[in-house]
Amino acid sequence: MAKKKEVSVEERLRALYDLQLIDSRIDEIRNVRGELPLEVRDLEDEVAGLNIRLEKLVNDLQTIDNDISSRKNLIEESKALIKKYGEQQKNVRNNREFNSLSKEVEFQELEIQLAEKHIKEFKAQIEQKKEVIAATKEQLKERETHLKHKKGELDAILAETEKEEQALIAKSEDYKKQIEDRLVAAYDRIRKNVKNGLAVVPIERGASGGSFFTIPPQVQVEIASRKKVITDEHSGRILVDAALAEEQKAKMEKLFAKL
Repeated sequence: MAKKKEVSVEERLRALYDLQLIDSRIDEIRNVRGELPLEVRDLEDEVAGLNIRLEKLVNDLQTIDNDISSRKNLIEESKALIKKYGEQQKNVRNNREFNSLSKEVEFQELEIQLAEKHIKEFKAQIEQKKEVIAATKEQLKERETHLKHKKGELDAILAETEKEEQALIAKSEDYKKQIEDRLVAAYDRIRKNVKNGLAVVPIERGASGGSFFTIPPQVQVEIASRKKVITDEHSGRILVDAALAEEQKAKMEKLFAKL
């Protein structure tokens, strides 16, 4: 693998600050999207869940319809048996046979009553299921409308920013290749551990950017000399002087305008 060419500390600091500006721009783009991708995913899951629920409810209705048909068939069978036993009672030879057939008739009459009771319960279940289906359809319609709206928002933001984001990611990788691996690793580690992902900050009014801790004058002089990489003892961020920061911001703004 080819060795990275030897560069001065100032060049490293400029490259690091350029990298920070690029990564901060990527962060801004992603912040604009915010929670939208997660919202869209959650809504898609909710819509899928409601569709599965609807499918189950419709299947339940079909099962109940089948149960009603089964009970109606049972009633017809019981009626046929009652008629059959009634005919047989006309030809019995003794009371024992007559009583035995009477018990069979009573049993079938109870079967009919039980089947009719079940049919009534099933019909009540159907009405209840239909109410739940109507409410679920209404909820599904509302969620689908909301999902369409959120997807439209996300698609609009993606259409506006995706090309720039991909170009910036490629630039970020290019700039990392210009910086020694040790510094890139330190930069990535600091970015993960500090607020707003700012690993390289300029001195502003005698303090490190985004901090209230004052930098001693002697340290400010060292930073302005650009002879070594200096970190803020409080936040761990890499520090650059304000003049360098302004120069690099102007340069990177031109680059961003072309993307």
